[in-house]
Amino acid sequence: MLLDWLYLFNLRVRPSMAGTRAAEVGSYLMDPNRQLSQLPLLNTVMKLPCASLLQLFGPVLVDSFRVAGVSLSFPSSIRYASLTTMAPVFLKRAKQTGPPREAATYKLSAQLTQIFPPRPAFTEKDIPFQKGKVYLITGGTSGIGLELAKILYARGAAVYITGRTEEKAKKAVEDIQKTVPEREGRIDYILLNLDDLSTIKASVEAFKEKESKLDVLWNNAGIAQPPAGSLTKQGFELQLATNCLGPFLLTHMMLPLLEAAVEENGPAFAGTVRVVWLSSQVAELSSPPEGIVMTELSNAPQDNVRNYLNSKVGCWFLSAEFARRYGDERRIVSVAMNPGNANTNLLKDARWTKIFTYPLQHSPKLAALTELYAGLSSDVNLDNNGCYVMPWGRIHTTVAPHLLNAMRLKEIGGTGRAKAFYEFCEDKTKDYY
Repeated sequence: MLLDWLYLFNLRVRPSMAGTRAAEVGSYLMDPNRQLSQLPLLNTVMKLPCASLLQLFGPVLVDSFRVAGVSLSFPSSIRYASLTTMAPVFLKRAKQTGPPREAATYKLSAQLTQIFPPRPAFTEKDIPFQKGKVYLITGGTSGIGLELAKILYARGAAVYITGRTEEKAKKAVEDIQKTVPEREGRIDYILLNLDDLSTIKASVEAFKEKESKLDVLWNNAGIAQPPAGSLTKQGFELQLATNCLGPFLLTHMMLPLLEAAVEENGPAFAGTVRVVWLSSQVAELSSPPEGIVMTELSNAPQDNVRNYLNSKVGCWFLSAEFARRYGDERRIVSVAMNPGNANTNLLKDARWTKIFTYPLQHSPKLAALTELYAGLSSDVNLDNNGCYVMPWGRIHTTVAPHLLNAMRLKEIGGTGRAKAFYEFCEDKTKDYY
């Protein structure tokens, strides 16, 4: 396992240090007794013997390296830039292969391109001036949300960020104003504690005192792997409450303002009023066949990683259900996304996870571009309402079949698990409107 991470560290952070020759790498990976469960990165993708995996997609991988211009003799290293070029090529080539190779290569490549995304094709330069638009970003005092707020403020929008404390929220607002001086945009904050359902109504009322509409709500705030057994004041598992129940309640209490924006924008700008939900790649890679085990919601396992996984699958389910319920009738777009692996304080309570994932982490600014794409790109619209966005702004077209099935209603052959989760959230938040 350590050797695997040293390889990743060399490729990602210290390219000049990676001196392993192709033959050495090949003999290491082709050991038929070495399972992918021993490789931290690939264990999340597919549990097959390494030799079998390489036999399945070897020709495609070789072609991908050639097309990307990466030397197969590894004279020094595989540069990270080459990997980001290779991943989408690998995905394209995988589509051209026939069975039985296709399923394995396609699954792997669809995940690799999220770990090593290509350069962003949609940036702040691609959005027009945003004067008159009103945006709300939860958790915008740091990390990805802060970077997104800077972009939107610089383009002239009225931007609201949320913070748990007034001191932290004020400091973030001041930092944004200093970073982007003399702009026509407005930046302000709302105090919000998503882990305390009893306080969310007051936060919504505070926002309504300042604005009469809301064009895009980014449910960006989240928590990962807090101390084991962490519960909210209402007795819910902390990650489920912060990542799902709180955003669910906030979003539904903001519905009148979202509808007001739809009315103001008119048919010419249909699909521009949106709710963005922050999911994660782990939702696709590690979730059980049914997506979420419903009994774990009321009886949370003593496994914070599992609870985090449930909350991220839950965000995806809420996005899909919100799109189904409010898309056609109210013309509101709902989109879930994997923002990308960003170096933020999300894993502040999971030190070792943060250390070992560091080689795969990117700037929060790049992840903010994923959120920008989900919220403002015309690629996302009412026709593909409920879609899923990948780093750094691409629509995911190869979603894991078990999740697609979970998001389908029973009446059309699915399991209806997303609907069941939505109804669970309805029940747990009904007393706080």
